[in-house]
Amino acid sequence: MLKIVTIAGTNSQDSINNSLIAYTKTLMDDVEFLNIDLNNYLLPIFGVDYETENGLPSAVKSLNKVIDQADGFMLSLAEHNGSYSAVFKNTLDWLSRINLSVWRNKPMLLMATSPGARGGANVLASAQAYFPFLGADIKATFSLPSYSKNFSEGRIQNSELQKILKQKVLVFKEQLHKVEPISH
Repeated sequence: MLKIVTIAGTNSQDSINNSLIAYTKTLMDDVEFLNIDLNNYLLPIFGVDYETENGLPSAVKSLNKVIDQADGFMLSLAEHNGSYSAVFKNTLDWLSRINLSVWRNKPMLLMATSPGARGGANVLASAQAYFPFLGADIKATFSLPSYSKNFSEGRIQNSELQKILKQKVLVFKEQLHKVEPISH
């Protein structure tokens, strides 16, 4: 069975991006989800001096082992001041010290949502430009604008946005099935 690693790019306990991932997972079957909660991988602020003195934190080594199991990735990024959340960027910086190909050249469904009308457009554009340098094979992207207006009761309420997401998931699933599953 294919394994999909999911990450909401935030440490918020009430993450709207985590809610978007939870809903998107319901649109897929015949896969196992490995859900990464960044709160379970607390890391010091990345710095070369820290790494030289202390080595790699055990939390990033554990997280890297989960990522090694991935046949694909589903991310929904929080946007903080037009960019990645600090916890996500810090985690990415640490992961890149173990393997610069953080995303292992595996298929990725990249999403974002926010309370605003742009739906995390800045962080999504930044990730689309940057993630390929970290081994991302982005197969589809989706932005959910105005979260509180378009998402309730555990799902997208706007039928047009729901249709768009279902199409994006279909593209992602088709690409996943072209991947040879990792022998787990």
